[in-house]
This record gives sequence, structure tokens and C-alpha cells, in this order.
Amino acid sequence: MASIFSKIISNEIPCYKVAESNDFIAFLDVRPLTAGHTLVVPKKEIDYIFDMDDEQYAGLQLFAKIVAGAIKKAIPCKRIGVAVIGLEVPHAHIHLVPINEIGDLNFENERKKFSPEEYLKTAKNIQSFL
Repeated sequence: MASIFSKIISNEIPCYKVAESNDFIAFLDVRPLTAGHTLVVPKKEIDYIFDMDDEQYAGLQLFAKIVAGAIKKAIPCKRIGVAVIGLEVPHAHIHLVPINEIGDLNFENERKKFSPEEYLKTAKNIQSFL
């Protein structure tokens, strides 16, 4: 069965897309820890990030670095926190989270809620720095 991320990649489910290449996609998390919380996902459905071949893994990390640079310019923060958890969706992905303190990257924190207009504005703002 296709993961929710595969359905986003195939446009069956809409997303707030930040960036896309032939092999990867980045979109805003709809249950974000902070404004600008972005998911970076390989288009090829692989459950566990360390099961990716070396070339795909390196490409994902490089794509995430580029997206993180744009997020850092778009969202006022001290750093872009990076997390790979891999339990919530059976499709490898990297969380890029604008943070000002270590507690901002706690996945037990209450998730933020934004309007569709706010998500669109954030996505476009990040895109403007790519």
C-alpha cells in the first residue's frame, strides 16, 4: 500500500510544496512543531532511511541542506534542527525544523495550527530563497 507521502508525490493528496527535483520533494508538515517545519522525502518509497543506497541517501542529504538554507533565510530562527525518526510514516523522510532552543525539536510538544493561507505564504516565502 502506498504511503501518504507517495500519495502526495503522485498528487493524489495536496501539499504545501517548498521544493522538488526529479528524485526528492520538500513540503510543509501539516502538523508542524514550528512555522516552516518542512519534510524532505525521496520520491522512491523506501521505509527506512538507512536502507537507501548510498547515492540516493547522499542526494537526499544534499537536497535537505539546500532546503534548510532557504528555510533559515525565510523563517527567523537560530538554527534549522534536523530529525529522522521514521516511525510515523513508512517512507523515509527528514524533518527540517526552525528552532531557537533545543526544546523546539521535541516531538512531544503540542503541534502548531495554521490557516491554509498561512501555509501558502510560508511555502512561497521559503521558495523565494531557493
